[in-house]
Amino acid sequence: MPLKDVLTQLFDAEQRVRQHHAELAGAAPTELLPLLRDVVRGGGGDDEDVAAARLSRVAAILGDLEGPEVVDLLVDIVDGPSSEARVVAAEALVELGFDRFKEVALGVERAFDRLSAGSLALQELPFVMAEIGEPGGVRVVSKLLSHADAEAVACAIEALSEMGDPAAIPALSKLEKDTRMVEIDEDSERVSIGDLALEARSMLEELAREVEGRAGGRKAKR
Repeated sequence: MPLKDVLTQLFDAEQRVRQHHAELAGAAPTELLPLLRDVVRGGGGDDEDVAAARLSRVAAILGDLEGPEVVDLLVDIVDGPSSEARVVAAEALVELGFDRFKEVALGVERAFDRLSAGSLALQELPFVMAEIGEPGGVRVVSKLLSHADAEAVACAIEALSEMGDPAAIPALSKLEKDTRMVEIDEDSERVSIGDLALEARSMLEELAREVEGRAGGRKAKR
């Protein structure tokens, strides 16, 4: 087949995908969500590439919906084996969080309670909240600091550092004697939760001092 014809067919297929996506996103949730739920719970199928494509599309559709189960299903995709689908689902959660923060925050809190140690989503969700950037996200992420999963706790500490809100200081201070060891990345040495918490607290305290200094400087000029 000539390349021009292949390209035309690709464009046509893309247009059909958009049309089908819009039709599904506009369907009644009572009819659509059970179908999406079945795909998520089934892992998208046995073939790895097919599963990644299906779960990515499901995540994109879920991103156009609303409600508690929508958030839960996106979290389940973030917790799944497909890195491609995890990225799409995490981005969908962030976009939902911009418009419906409380809905996403409650779903993240449910995930902290229902997911077991070692779950990929526990390590990713703190950064979802950090990217949304709402002040209430500090309270949500701080809840993960008491989780049994040390890697998830380390991710929560890092996310709180990125959020830059001194409101996290009291929660971080409680971890400074935690001796559990974690590996931040493949190239770094193992470090204790306590050391991470201390570093994060110190950074936030320094940030708070800088903010206070700037505020004092503005008052002095008046």
